[in-house]
Amino acid sequence: MKIVSWNVNGIRAVHKKGFLDYLNDEQPDVIGLQEVRAEVDQIDEDKRVPAGYHAFYNPCRIKKGYSGVTIYTKHKPESISYGIGIELFDQEGRIIQADFGDFVLINVYFPKAYSEREANGDAKKLARLTYKMDFYTALWQYVLALRKKGRSLIVCGDYNTAHTAIDLARPKENTQTSGFLEMERKRLDELVAMGFSDTFRLFQPEGGYYTWWSQQSGARERNVGWRIDYHFASDDLLPRLTNATQRSDVFGSDHCPVVVELK
Repeated sequence: MKIVSWNVNGIRAVHKKGFLDYLNDEQPDVIGLQEVRAEVDQIDEDKRVPAGYHAFYNPCRIKKGYSGVTIYTKHKPESISYGIGIELFDQEGRIIQADFGDFVLINVYFPKAYSEREANGDAKKLARLTYKMDFYTALWQYVLALRKKGRSLIVCGDYNTAHTAIDLARPKENTQTSGFLEMERKRLDELVAMGFSDTFRLFQPEGGYYTWWSQQSGARERNVGWRIDYHFASDDLLPRLTNATQRSDVFGSDHCPVVVELK
């Protein structure tokens, strides 16, 4: 079973850049998209449900053209859930969950934030860092509750945080930048402590592999990037893992698709 996660930076934009060609080439069983940035009726009717897939959308409810997550799956899930039951987070369309019986896939677009240095005293910007931290807390509580029920989980998506120094090209220069703040990185440590593993690192322990590049200064061509897109899997699923890769050769977004394969 091949599961893909991809921040498409706008579903309508990525369709113009060959999204369906990628889907046909990759042939994932399930693909979770983040930053869809569209209501369902804003997507061309012939593109809303790719051939051979079931389609489920969770758009942002409070701001058009913002956030939003989607799951396309060849296997009809036993159930689909939208959000985690907390309106403060659910209204932004950041979480969609598919229950496949033997495991649950949670597809997440984690909030972006600003550090104190980046916010320059802007209270509204600083508030997004608090929002991001609170989002982590609420989601981890939700995830832990599912684990206590004995559910196997994959939490995929754009985490908007690079976990370790090898997950970005310039760690020293970014210690005070949101996305690599110590408080953010510790939240991913918490997920590991809960019994989850970064699937890509099980297959590739070396640095130099990134999933997001700034669209300025030719960063992607120079491979000056950040690895902020992940599949974290509960440890009981690890015996089923056969591969985890990053498709940096696939364009169409400032992020690239990340892939995990299970027996």
